[in-house]
Amino acid sequence: MPRVIDIPRELAAAQEKFNGEAGRAFIAGLPEQSARFLDHWGLKPDGPPMHGVSALVVPVVRTADGTPAVLKLQILDEESAGEPVALRAWNGDGAVRLLDHDEPTGTMLLERLDETRMLSHVPDVHEAVVTIAELLSHLTSFPAPPGMRRLGDIARGMLDRTPWALARIPDPEARGLIADCAAAVREVVDQPGDRLLHWDLHDENVLASGRAPWLAIDPKPLAGDPGFELWPALDNRYDPDDILWRFDAMTDILTLDRPRAHAWTLARLLQNTLWDIEDGRPVDDAQLEIARRLRDRMQVSAFTPRSE
Repeated sequence: MPRVIDIPRELAAAQEKFNGEAGRAFIAGLPEQSARFLDHWGLKPDGPPMHGVSALVVPVVRTADGTPAVLKLQILDEESAGEPVALRAWNGDGAVRLLDHDEPTGTMLLERLDETRMLSHVPDVHEAVVTIAELLSHLTSFPAPPGMRRLGDIARGMLDRTPWALARIPDPEARGLIADCAAAVREVVDQPGDRLLHWDLHDENVLASGRAPWLAIDPKPLAGDPGFELWPALDNRYDPDDILWRFDAMTDILTLDRPRAHAWTLARLLQNTLWDIEDGRPVDDAQLEIARRLRDRMQVSAFTPRSE
């Protein structure tokens, strides 16, 4: 008897919004695809499906041995194609463990973590920031596998599109800030790094586990400089007066060169701005403030004489 998985309406709406026809085709094919992999990997559903913006995640149990797991189904694109590659490299060390993978579709079978215990539920924001930094310090100690998307290529593409974006920012102060971000990126673009980056380690992508206090999920991996990893923890539970503390704590834990980390963090605002303008959205005020405080800190540092 076929096992039918309910497709959440919110996931269908998100796919329609962000992926158009490809998203509609993905949603239409999900019932058949999920049934196929339940049979192929010998799984039975073990709870209601979950979802983010792009993936359907079905709690399952392996019928052969009773192992709890989750079946993750998503559109195969340049971001999702790298996820199993990164998870294999980490091999469960600081990240969720990959149990099986179907390369043609990007479907994955992952160990089941405790989705009711996210790092976002920890009330102490500083504790959460330190946890993310410690995870990043470990995850970025791995060299990026061959064939991974490269931060240098992405940064050069951003710089190529910057003049187009600046012409579409009406506010002169915001336009000047984005131009300063691009200038900072130009200083580091020829030394983009070669570490394995998660890219999206915000506090809802860190879950508790029985085998480790916290593990990372849902990487959108790149090969690059760990300074490009800091932005989500600056933006989570936004507090403008806490930005510099968070930045300093993370750069200390990751032992990063601060000027380089400043530049690669400003690169994240440039990236987000390009996406906002392409989608017809205004640049987010909170994100502008994060970049403004980091830029101003960097400018003050550059003109502060060193003590003899």
